[in-house]
Amino acid sequence: MTDRVGGTGLARRRFIAISAAAGLAVPRARASAPPLLWTGTILGAAGSITLHHPDPAIGRALVGQCLDEVARLEGIFSLYRQNSELCCLNRDGVLAAPSLDLVHVLAESRRYGALSGGAFDITVQPLYELYARHFAGFPEDEAGPDAAAIGAALARVDYRAVALHPGRVVLRRPGMAVTLNGIAQGYIADRVGDILRQAGLRHVLLDLGEIRALGGRPDGAPWRVAIRPLHRPGMMGPVLRRVALADQAMATSAGAGTRFDRAGRHHHLFDPRTGRSALGFFSVTVIAPRAMAADALSTAVAVMPAEAGRRLIRRAGVAAFLVGPEGNGSAERAVM
Repeated sequence: MTDRVGGTGLARRRFIAISAAAGLAVPRARASAPPLLWTGTILGAAGSITLHHPDPAIGRALVGQCLDEVARLEGIFSLYRQNSELCCLNRDGVLAAPSLDLVHVLAESRRYGALSGGAFDITVQPLYELYARHFAGFPEDEAGPDAAAIGAALARVDYRAVALHPGRVVLRRPGMAVTLNGIAQGYIADRVGDILRQAGLRHVLLDLGEIRALGGRPDGAPWRVAIRPLHRPGMMGPVLRRVALADQAMATSAGAGTRFDRAGRHHHLFDPRTGRSALGFFSVTVIAPRAMAADALSTAVAVMPAEAGRRLIRRAGVAAFLVGPEGNGSAERAVM
């Protein structure tokens, strides 16, 4: 029988747009102690923490520590809390004394930007704001914002213009804004996983928007996670692949997670070269040793031309499951 920890008290708006959904299938472990399962609202959406500890009271206390860490990091990365570090940076164009967490994520974002040839760009927030405003006024428009408006937004998009100085972060162009939607969720999953690993836990499965597995199940089998891309908000598609995870992480990016129009041609995964929503893949799932890498790489590949995305996957040494616009899936580095 599973020990459920009450999932209350975290009714927060998600600061990371849900890029896709992964269904969890957690088989019953043949272990003397039952798993402790926390389910509830985390980062504004359904989440879960599954862990094994011989003392349920200690297990519950560890879950509490994890939720406290999520709340702390949300205070840094949130786009919806006016006093978060990220909101202050976007509002003022400069942030003094940034936290080590923010500096690390920004530095990694610049690295993934360079690795992907600019496809991964955390400064696309002006495009998101443009599309949100446009479709709020013209919900049936199939064309989207006009070229002049997109060009004006693109003039404020360039990840290389995020300058990291000792004790200070500066946005070098007026009107720039950063979104960490494609990387911070993975970072949070890694931080929570690290807390539990440092506490000595070896059998953990986290679903915090991105998936992180510590070890496998206590019976020696891996965790099994289903890839189920979102067809539209609130509507899951069929299971495309079941993935075995042990000491790995998984992230999925799909435009259907946040759509501006009913047809789904305009969504939150922007190609920084064109300012338009990328349409090369229906969804991209990446499996990597850590969740931040899986998160950033799935976002980058989702907006890249197909062959360039496959080259990035091979160069990064990760596994991926790619679903083209026609709905057909293919595995890269077939280790899944």
